[in-house]
Amino acid sequence: MNIADYKKFDVINGKGLRHSIFTSGCQHHCKGCFNPVTWNFNYGTLYTSAFEDQIIRDLNIEYVRISGLSILGGEPFQNVDGLLGLVKRIKNECVGKDLWIWSGYTFEEIIADESRLALLAYCDVLIDGKFILEQRNLKLQWRGSENQRVLDVKQSLSRGHAVCLA
Repeated sequence: MNIADYKKFDVINGKGLRHSIFTSGCQHHCKGCFNPVTWNFNYGTLYTSAFEDQIIRDLNIEYVRISGLSILGGEPFQNVDGLLGLVKRIKNECVGKDLWIWSGYTFEEIIADESRLALLAYCDVLIDGKFILEQRNLKLQWRGSENQRVLDVKQSLSRGHAVCLA
């Protein structure tokens, strides 16, 4: 897996002060995508255990309150094998940190796939659905088009259907 970008102290991609990683690789190819360079699975730098250790250290810094990690892309759910170890470590080693994840897949598509569901189960918030240029709305928080939803993952999984946060 490659990482297209890593942003520390991000206030745009999720609630609170957080860090964000952008995975490389996406087969959705949404028209009007804000980050088409990440469609290429070989773009960026190779994800390493040293980089993973750095993310864990960055989430646990003590001089400022970091809310959690945001995982964007590309398409994170096309990088499940690379991300699963990271999210497990965060839940075990980063007390009180939440995980937000963006996907072109819908909640319903994710839970229908065992490997994608395994990754989703560690997340707290899912922004789901492909970006649709014709439904673009720049006033939406944390999403780009009207069809996308901001979902409470724990509630959605326990109820067996998508539960919106707002």
